[in-house]
Amino acid sequence: MAGKIELMETVLRDAHQCLVATRMRTDDMLPIAAQLDDIGYWSMETWGGATFDASLRFLKEDPWERLRKLRAAMPKTRFQMLLRGQNVVGYRNYPDDIVQAFVARAAINGIDVFRIFDAMNDIRNMKTAIEAALKAGKLVEGTVCYTISPVHSADYFLSIADKLAGMGVQTICLKDMAGMLAPYAAYEIIKKIKSRISLPLHLHSHCTAGLSPMNYMMAIEAGVDILDTAIAPFSQGASQPATEQVVAALKDTPHDTGLDLGKLGKIADYFYRVRRNYAEFESPVNNQIKTDVLVSQIPGGMLSNLVAQLRQQKAEDKLDAVLAEMPQVRKDLGYPPLVTPTSQIVGSQAALNVMTGKRYSVVALETRNYVMGLYGEPPGDISEDMKNKVLGKKEPINCRPADLLKPGLEQARKEAGSLAASEEDVLSYALFPEIAREYFLSRDSEGKRHQAARQ
Repeated sequence: MAGKIELMETVLRDAHQCLVATRMRTDDMLPIAAQLDDIGYWSMETWGGATFDASLRFLKEDPWERLRKLRAAMPKTRFQMLLRGQNVVGYRNYPDDIVQAFVARAAINGIDVFRIFDAMNDIRNMKTAIEAALKAGKLVEGTVCYTISPVHSADYFLSIADKLAGMGVQTICLKDMAGMLAPYAAYEIIKKIKSRISLPLHLHSHCTAGLSPMNYMMAIEAGVDILDTAIAPFSQGASQPATEQVVAALKDTPHDTGLDLGKLGKIADYFYRVRRNYAEFESPVNNQIKTDVLVSQIPGGMLSNLVAQLRQQKAEDKLDAVLAEMPQVRKDLGYPPLVTPTSQIVGSQAALNVMTGKRYSVVALETRNYVMGLYGEPPGDISEDMKNKVLGKKEPINCRPADLLKPGLEQARKEAGSLAASEEDVLSYALFPEIAREYFLSRDSEGKRHQAARQ
């Protein structure tokens, strides 16, 4: 059994991604940063996932500037980010030179812990990012994406963790991104990993199905070392268990976190007020216990964004039909774990199947690329009939997808030209050319207005 349990706080990243569609602004983070820094978390998740492109796309904020400002305001706490392996913080594979440069600049700007995963649990897609983070002298969490299917088992998850340990990672993370993990499954998997691998084990789980608090208690019994939690106003539902809940449950036990409930209460008071600023992005779906996630398997971070997208198309009434279609699409695609970008691929194709009324009459480009093998190796087999339907006479690739990509950083630098004011700008452009260009133009226009006003 574990001793003291450490906590990672998710309020500045995953929690608001899950509950208010990734819309929390930096200006709402900075006033509470010093108090968060004083808590004593093992780490604070501040960056990565969907926050990078949401900052540029929706908030017209520079994600690099957010990181620097938070780092200056929170000098004591480890900063952690979620990195999608070869997808970096995007939705496709990028060339190795872009992955390496991004990790190096993220480390320079303040990231201490890189949680690196691949949606397919394809180790080949994590290798470059892991090596780059280790080269930068940072902590690397090799991540195992949890899911349920006929091809996934406790031994399967152990084998992925074993391979990651062999690559030199310093911690292992079991990532239950869709909230499907059940208490006894958590115990079995964690017990197996801890009996075989001596590294600290970090559990990430969502409350979508209402199981996570029970998972956490069983995980502690099995020997877990670190748990992900969210301050109460941004907890539960599609987010993580409440930080205060876990701290209170473990108080005066051998697993006592040592964190101060009084201090946490003051932080909670602040975030209760902040959450009201994002009422337009709220949805009852994100705040309810939804055991149907065990069928649809949609991750919390995607759920709020899927609702927002359907709402934009005035098709929110189709949500249940899309969720019901997702398990069949997932089966057709070889049972990938549903996490970015595979969750978007399965979700988009399920939506197309529902909206058109005929399955695969329209096939999304991303679905085609997935079946081609451009996202990695599926955990299960894709039927020949499905391949023929999607690819026609084309044959899937059998190499590491990024091996087919030419270096891209210098080309991005050339294309961005004078719009890019820094190496970070070049990387933003390399990852999201159109979105970054629009942001740079908006930023330059704003800067000229401020200059004119001063004159």
